[in-house]
Amino acid sequence: MTTIRDAIIEDIRLIRQLAQDIWPATYGDLLSPDQLSYMLDLFYSPEALDTQMREGHRFLILEEDGAPQGFADFGEIDPPGTVKLHKLYVLPSGQGRGWGRALLERVIELSSALEAHAILLQVKRDNKAKHFYERMGFRVLREIDVEIGAGYFMRDYLMQLDLPVEGN
Repeated sequence: MTTIRDAIIEDIRLIRQLAQDIWPATYGDLLSPDQLSYMLDLFYSPEALDTQMREGHRFLILEEDGAPQGFADFGEIDPPGTVKLHKLYVLPSGQGRGWGRALLERVIELSSALEAHAILLQVKRDNKAKHFYERMGFRVLREIDVEIGAGYFMRDYLMQLDLPVEGN
């Protein structure tokens, strides 16, 4: 049975472990080992995750029969009515089982409940996940290059999903 639940501060270790299990398979051919390690520390250190949660990021954990399989992270950003999907990852062994879709659909549902009109995300330009997001209704707005320190950049697409507005 698949369930999606809200993460709590006590789940930081679990989220970090999932990221450490997922990122090498996802980005091993796209990032140098040094950049991969740097980014995992930057975004998934216990301190970074704690800060993200305290600053309003909402983490969801997908479990299959009680075993964690993936997670998502999203939150409201400016301008008002906009949500950013910061992270969405599923263990490689669970890809193709509809878990990424289930996580994204839950983020869309919760964003609509916040009366958001759009969800933004960034995806690495050479990441095949771009096609998943396009199938889910996202469109590319533009290419962006974001400096993240230590001479590294995230070379991404900024993508957007328009949400139905109540009354339209």
